Amino acid sequence: MRGIRRNEKEVTDRAEMVRVIEAARYVTVAMCDGDGPYLATLTHSYDAERNAIYFHCAQDGRKVDALKRDGWIWGQALVDLGYADGRCDHLYETTQFRGKVTFVQDIGEKRHALETLIRKNERDPGKVTEEQVTDESLRHVNIGRIDIDLMTGKRSDKVVVSL
Repeated sequence: MRGIRRNEKEVTDRAEMVRVIEAARYVTVAMCDGDGPYLATLTHSYDAERNAIYFHCAQDGRKVDALKRDGWIWGQALVDLGYADGRCDHLYETTQFRGKVTFVQDIGEKRHALETLIRKNERDPGKVTEEQVTDESLRHVNIGRIDIDLMTGKRSDKVVVSL
């Protein structure tokens, strides 16, 4: 794999790369379907024990069809640190990741995944979990798990003017 051109922006610390995945509001994943490349943006949560990302989605559709055919994805988590006005620069942190998607069938793992998604995204996770994570909802929800096998990171957190 080719390294990055701007070495000063490379992030090699795994904990920093994981922090970006956890902090990002969404992740975007690229996959291949019958018509070529396809991107999807996902609400997600990260499971440190499994080194995996969970997401929920519909039971069918273009994304699900593509992932069932070939579950390999390349994804990115982005934390936008803002545009440096007047400096013609944009500040950010990213973690790129490669992984294989599996659709979770086990009810216990579905419960775990939904609870991690709710904890990450809800202001009142206890209430939402109590109201929405039911035996019925667990039978019907489609949960994907991205088992990560590679991560790379890049950061531009200060303006660097180069001529």
